[in-house]
Order: sequence, then C-alpha cells, then structure tokens
Amino acid sequence: MQDHHASPADSEISLPRLLGVLSDPTRLGIVRILSDGAERGWGQFSAPVAKSTLSHHLKMLREAGVTQTRQEGTRCFVKLRGDALESRFPGLLPALLSAADADHVGGHVTERGERT
Repeated sequence: MQDHHASPADSEISLPRLLGVLSDPTRLGIVRILSDGAERGWGQFSAPVAKSTLSHHLKMLREAGVTQTRQEGTRCFVKLRGDALESRFPGLLPALLSAADADHVGGHVTERGERT
C-alpha cells in the first residue's frame, strides 16, 4: 500500500523543484513558520487563501521534499526537513529565509494562536 504522505528520499530532492516550490510566497511563509524545527498540525497555519489552496501548498512542499507529513487519526502534522535540506544544499534554506525576511515575503502566513 502506497503512503500518500511520503516525501522523497533525501537524495531525490532536486534543486530546480526545490527552488520552484519555494518561489511561492505562501509556501515560503509556511517554511518560515516551520523553520524553528517544531511539528505543527495543518490547522495551525493561517493564510488569506482557501483551506483547499493551503492544503495544496502543503502537499507541494511535501512532494518536493521540503517537509514531511505524519498522520495521526484524522489529523495531519507537518515538519520541515531541515537536516535533509541542509545536507543536500548547505546554507540554501537559511539564505532563502533571511532574504524572505528582509523582503517581507511570506509574512501573510501566520500561525493560529500566535502571540504578537
């Protein structure tokens, strides 16, 4: 039986696909939130898009190898594959996140219950 929540192996993460997926501000915003290494439930993300669109963004991140998803009952949890990305492309993710922060890209994605 195929795992519909499987991410590609570390060696299968391709730079063109990674950069393509991270070129979207919403997906970059999700990665920005996940960059602390903590796992989050899909429902913890808030963005000015439809729930189905947010789910699509999370799926794209998983399929590109940026995140891993774990299902627990009816709930799904997502975590950044920071170690795999750093091993494959050293320094790339911190540089992208730093540039996104400096240019205010992805700030429209927040975490529900986030304290400001």
